[in-house]
Amino acid sequence: MPVSPSMRRRRLAAELRKLREQSGLSLNEAAKRLGWQASRLSRIETRQSGIPAPDLRKLLNVYEVEDEGYRKHLADLARRVNERGWWQKYAGLIVGEYADLISLEEEARAIRVYEQELVHGLLQTPDYARAIIRAAWPASTAREIDRRVEVRLERQEILVRSEPPPPRLHVVLSEGVLRRPVGGREVMRAQLEHLMRPQDRANVTIQVLPFDTGVHPAMAGPFAMMTFSDPDDLGIVNVENATGALFLEEPAELRAYDEIWSTLQASALSADDSQAFLKSTSFGYRIIEGIK
Repeated sequence: MPVSPSMRRRRLAAELRKLREQSGLSLNEAAKRLGWQASRLSRIETRQSGIPAPDLRKLLNVYEVEDEGYRKHLADLARRVNERGWWQKYAGLIVGEYADLISLEEEARAIRVYEQELVHGLLQTPDYARAIIRAAWPASTAREIDRRVEVRLERQEILVRSEPPPPRLHVVLSEGVLRRPVGGREVMRAQLEHLMRPQDRANVTIQVLPFDTGVHPAMAGPFAMMTFSDPDDLGIVNVENATGALFLEEPAELRAYDEIWSTLQASALSADDSQAFLKSTSFGYRIIEGIK
């Protein structure tokens, strides 16, 4: 399975941190043995910087790693952390947390999403995406908006790829997502009809959380949870805001979102009932449009 640059850095950092902990050394103790500042080792373990091959060998010696196959695996990860992903051809459009999110989606085995305002980017139609992007970047030129739409559509290719297997995508949509006519009624009707084709996407499950569910634990905002094939990787939660995003990885944070997700999934309509709800909502857009 091809591994994206951000994921390589993430895996390498996690492995090096685990090796230090297994060696019984604190960050300061390990840095002292290496003759480094503790901040330098910290930056490596938190994915803020890579590590050159000679320094990696020195570090593995300090941690007494003797398995040559494992050492070669880590050296390969370290060598390839700066390779380019497909999104890097969109220089200036995909930076920072957005690049990290795309990289993580590329490697995810399963993606669980709660949305309360918008259809998730992996399920947006081109016209719906264009309306969202135009609202988010009102000063953008038509060409810039088109390129951002291209990025969103290219992101969606992970759902239909054959190799590696596509991730399982499970989305819970608040009813408000379906009621807000993004881009106008015709655009919204087409978007709802796109969500009504689960037979075209066997790896996609959509549930609707109706208004009459009342209060629920995700009212603080939307989130995306990603898990990966590596059994030692506990996963990550992406929480977006107006200026960026947070990536949560602490076990306690992941457990909290697992509990929230379980409640949402149990409270939402079943997949079949959600399809019926989508159909009735789409029909409402047709009727209103016909009257006008």
